[in-house]
Amino acid sequence: ADGELGVMARHAPLMTVLKPGPLRIQEVMGGAEDVIFVGGGFLEVLPDRVTVLADVAEHADEISVERAEEARRRAQEKLAGTLTSAEEIEFQNALATAEARLRLARARRV
Repeated sequence: ADGELGVMARHAPLMTVLKPGPLRIQEVMGGAEDVIFVGGGFLEVLPDRVTVLADVAEHADEISVERAEEARRRAQEKLAGTLTSAEEIEFQNALATAEARLRLARARRV
């Protein structure tokens, strides 16, 4: 299922797949929030810790809108051509990642 997941101390163990998007980290309730863009991966939750294995990780404030737009353009160009099934999946994932980076970067600049 798609959506957001909140994890607090002593959360029940779980493992899930991460799609490209923001990962918000808050050490204590009401404390400062750190936002990291992850380009997919896995999240493991144990009662005393959380482990993130990400394909790509980038601090949200360091995302370049120009680079993300260029990555989106390249993926769109590739998808417009003749592709194998594996290539189509690869460039659809690249497009989804670029669009998620753009959404986060633009939201952080508002």
